Amino acid sequence: MTANDERKAWMSLLAKAPAAELARLWEAFGDEPGHEWLRAPEAGGVMVRGRAGATGAPFNLGEMTVTRCSLKLDGGAVGHAYVQGRDKRQARQAALVDALMQTGEAERVREAILDPLAEALETARAARAAKAAATKVDFFTMVRGED
Repeated sequence: MTANDERKAWMSLLAKAPAAELARLWEAFGDEPGHEWLRAPEAGGVMVRGRAGATGAPFNLGEMTVTRCSLKLDGGAVGHAYVQGRDKRQARQAALVDALMQTGEAERVREAILDPLAEALETARAARAAKAAATKVDFFTMVRGED
């Protein structure tokens, strides 16, 4: 896995993370590093596109609100974030995690924030899958004894 692939993975995780869970983990992590804003958190809209059957022609599905920001740590690392909704705090925390993952603090951040987030998201996914599996109906054909 390349460094770019790793960054895509943690950025995806941060974008999908529940705001309350990220905030709880961030508070437990410790002091917020010094930083300057390159782009302060701002909310806006994006067009979500889809494809029928994942291979068909693209179509506009609808609009979604996102909050984005960019910051630079005092040490020079730059962090970016895009999160669904209007939560500026979540965007700031995600950008700080992104920037810290590019420093010597990366392993500490992974253990304290990213690994628990990944575990929580996997637990939620498994719970949804189990709930869906409970409603599964297996259809079968019975042979009548008249033949």
